[in-house]
Amino acid sequence: MTDLTKFYINGQWVDPVGEPTLLDVINPATEQVAGRVAIGTAADVDAAVIAARHAFEGWSNSTVDERVALIGAIIAEYQKRAADLAAAVTEEMGAPAGLSMAAQVPIGLAHLATAAEALKTFSFVEERGTSRIVKEPIGVCGFITPWNWPLNQVMCKVAPALATGCTMILKPSEVSPFSAAIVAEIFDAAGVPAGVFNLVNGDGPGVGAALSAHPDIDLISFTGSTRAGVEVAKAAAPSVKRVAQELGGKSPNILLDDDSLAANVAAGVGSMMLNSGQSCNAPSRMIVPSHRLDEVAAAAAEAASSLTVGDPTTDVRLGPVVSEAQFTKIQGLIERAIADGAKPVVGGPGRPEGLDSGYYVRPTVFTNVTNDMEIARTEVFGPVLVVIGYDSVDEAVKIGNDTEYGLAGYVSGEDLDEVRRIASKLRAGTITLNSANIDTTVPFGGYKRSGNGREWSDYAFDEYLEVKSMVGFGS
Repeated sequence: MTDLTKFYINGQWVDPVGEPTLLDVINPATEQVAGRVAIGTAADVDAAVIAARHAFEGWSNSTVDERVALIGAIIAEYQKRAADLAAAVTEEMGAPAGLSMAAQVPIGLAHLATAAEALKTFSFVEERGTSRIVKEPIGVCGFITPWNWPLNQVMCKVAPALATGCTMILKPSEVSPFSAAIVAEIFDAAGVPAGVFNLVNGDGPGVGAALSAHPDIDLISFTGSTRAGVEVAKAAAPSVKRVAQELGGKSPNILLDDDSLAANVAAGVGSMMLNSGQSCNAPSRMIVPSHRLDEVAAAAAEAASSLTVGDPTTDVRLGPVVSEAQFTKIQGLIERAIADGAKPVVGGPGRPEGLDSGYYVRPTVFTNVTNDMEIARTEVFGPVLVVIGYDSVDEAVKIGNDTEYGLAGYVSGEDLDEVRRIASKLRAGTITLNSANIDTTVPFGGYKRSGNGREWSDYAFDEYLEVKSMVGFGS
């Protein structure tokens, strides 16, 4: 049992203001209580903001060399705690142990390393004629992060904020608070100055809303559902703070009509099912040549059927989804898709055979899907893939762009020029060509209702900076 009854504020673990509500943290693989977390209030947010505001004067005037050194110290402490972080992620949100150690933990480390490297050459001052343009830290930042890739989402906000001289308050998901608590311990061990990084646990209506509306927070960065992102923006509007949002997705995966189709189908299924489909940029709509739909269905069914599902502490590919609420939502979407005429060529409602407890979902692939169906338009956030046919490449692009989202897109085929041409026509923030590996040195973010602003790489720095023009500075 892990009991998180204190918050990390001003460099110390402190009791909440007043008598806190304690929320059970459920292990999704066992449906048993794994620990408890204190749910903060607006008063706890106030305490954290005061600490961050006080620390801002000193940290905002730190040198680049000092910030690079501190991020280096954080990296060293993070590496020491890698096994602890991986175990926490597996317990709190069900990622298989192999995935936690090979991806969940390393992606957080990659954001720290990328920020440190970018900081070494980032230009905070520009001379333009007799004027000087200066980029200065925006101030106190509030971060609201989700449960699906907890270390990725924390570090892709915290790393650039530290690099640019900002101070911050983090509210991790109350569903997955264990790994964030270890992050606070890492920062403390690395010597992050008191008040620069603060952690307040809580839920959206309490701590999330208080952060979003707080008049002394200069920026709110939120990752989560589009619905919740809208509420964050509304709460932030009266104080005219900057709002950065990384929201939902329903990403197209366009596969060309060539000899690589079967291999690309298998790769697309694997990418979609990673992390039990709980990725905002998952390639959840596979768009394929209509005259090869039967071939695609067979290849997709074979690929999905080969994925092992079970206890995430063992050698499996898929663990459970994160919670009972998420499991229930996914089951409802699967059942309605069948009622709407979609055909599950593998998977379907219910748990996988032999798994009578835990929030396990059968890897499911639907054919006989049109792009206007609910299952093709709603972000499922589970291991559910839809296959949609196209008669021409132009139609494939049209289908791909026919969504309210624009976070990611995928294109695969043997003709690289054609793949590039299609990629240039998709309206989304990140397009992956031919299953290229993830790259933390490029920006990540969405078009349309997938959000605004960019995270990752040096592009993230600009989200945390104000721009000052000093006209006549060089006269």
